[in-house]
Amino acid sequence: MRFVTAVLLAAVCFGTTGTAQALGPEASAASVGAARILIGGGALGLIALIPIFAGRRRGAVGTPPVPAAGVGTRHPLPSWLVVAIGAAGVLAYQPAFFAGTAANGVAVGTVVALGSAPVITGGLDWALRRRYPGHRWAVATAIATLGVGILATATGGGGAADGTVGADPLGLIASLGAGASYAVYTLAAKALLDRGWSGSSSMGALFGTAAVFSVPVLATTDASWLATGPGLAMALWLGLVTTTVAYLLFGYGLGGLTPATVSTLTLAEPLTAGILGVALLGEALSAGALIGLLVLAAGIVVLATAGAGRRHRVAGG
Repeated sequence: MRFVTAVLLAAVCFGTTGTAQALGPEASAASVGAARILIGGGALGLIALIPIFAGRRRGAVGTPPVPAAGVGTRHPLPSWLVVAIGAAGVLAYQPAFFAGTAANGVAVGTVVALGSAPVITGGLDWALRRRYPGHRWAVATAIATLGVGILATATGGGGAADGTVGADPLGLIASLGAGASYAVYTLAAKALLDRGWSGSSSMGALFGTAAVFSVPVLATTDASWLATGPGLAMALWLGLVTTTVAYLLFGYGLGGLTPATVSTLTLAEPLTAGILGVALLGEALSAGALIGLLVLAAGIVVLATAGAGRRHRVAGG
């Protein structure tokens, strides 16, 4: 159950992202996204390096995070390539997510991106590992996805002039791309965990690498908002809470759950975002949106309380 709790807490942290941006100063999505990855990913990278430097100071012989026996046959890709693929997923998520929300509104863009993530993650995991995520995952994902669909259709898209939902097909494709990007870095992190990496090491490698490549992106944007008090506070919250703390919890939970289960549990993110939108931003929920949130919550509860904490141990891990 502790793995489920860790993922749900991570999802709650993720769910504060939209509210933090709404309460912060005006800034471009590219600039905010790059600053978030630079701060949060950089912190994750530093955390991952601490055990390495501590071992060197003690004069310990360095041991690689990959167990030597038998792992290569299960994981044909070298670790550096897994890290590169996962970091690419981290980098691709931000622009795809923001493009989807810009085209069809924050509500629709968010629920399509996060609603597609469990299906894509479970499907890819099934294809790559030849392991069916299980009937419980299928039922819980179906319920949660139904809730996401109800929520999306009950909420007017901000990107359409007439308030209709899903008006821009390219925006929907971008949101689906965000869901696929999420699936990629989730599976990459799980592959590293299966090789014996710790949760902090795997997340530090993926997000630390992404942080390096976010520097030139941030340099090409107007980052003057970072020089203001509210702007710095927003950047620190998005970086340290919604990225560093959230992905440490996420990595811990991923170590004891399947990627498909984790992806479904993180649907608590739009649930959190919806609650905060009402409580802090004064947003009103229609009856349909409220029903969607309740159905979404039911799907998460099914997965969280029906033995989703089954741990998949890996030899040497």
